[in-house]
This record gives sequence, structure tokens and C-alpha cells, in this order.
Amino acid sequence: MSIFRALDISASALTANRYRMDVIGENIANADTTRTATGGPYRRKYVIFQERSQPFSSLLQSARGALNTTNSAGGGVKVIDTREDESPFKLVYDPEHPDADADGYVSLPNVDMEREMVDMIAASRAYEANITVINNFKTTANQALQIGR
Repeated sequence: MSIFRALDISASALTANRYRMDVIGENIANADTTRTATGGPYRRKYVIFQERSQPFSSLLQSARGALNTTNSAGGGVKVIDTREDESPFKLVYDPEHPDADADGYVSLPNVDMEREMVDMIAASRAYEANITVINNFKTTANQALQIGR
């Protein structure tokens, strides 16, 4: 097992959570978009994560190592897809709006600002936690190098 595995796992989580925050930011920016290039209002997007698998060779190496007693197949996290939320659009009566239907209702995006803010806070905290892991690793590695002096 590489001593840098923790850094690799945290780096993958940083990348995934940064992408998640970008998608949430896009949702917030388009919360009032009633007309997109594809037609209709903007549809909220969300990110799906998956455990990043390790190469089989590294699993063999860790199985051979006598000091490695943990059998962890995970190697971090990766984004596997960005999907659109299929929940219904909000209907608001506004007959003066240019995108109003024949009955005067406007379909607004299915973006809920409270949900987006909670998701943004969760992604931000996950990002911060992984920064803390990286900083702790750097401190520990630096202290280990000081022992050799």
C-alpha cells in the first residue's frame, strides 16, 4: 500500500465535490430560467458519485503485504453521471409573462433554493474535510522526515 494513497483518495473527493458545487451553482444561476435552448424551463441537475475502484494489480500487492491487514477495495470517489431531476415544474399564474401558456400559467424551473443551499453546504463541508486530511498528511509526513535528522 502506497503511503500516498490517502492523498489520492482525498484528491479524488476534492475533484468530485468541486464538480458537485459547480453543478449546484449552475442550478442556482438558472433558478429563474423559463426558456432554454432545448425548449421549456431549466431542469435541476444533480451529480451521482461512485466508489473509484483500484487496479487489480494494487489489490494483489496489498494482499501479499503482511503489514496490510485492511482489505479495502476502494480508491476514492468519482463522478459517474450528471442527471436531470424529473420532478414537476412549478406553475405560477402570470398571464403577462412571455412564456405563459394559454391559461396564463408559467412553468418555472424545478430548482428549490433551500435544497440547493443545503447541498452546497454539504459539498463545501466535504471539500473542507478532505483539505483537512491532506493538511494532516503533510504535517505527519513532515514530522516523519524530522525524525531522520
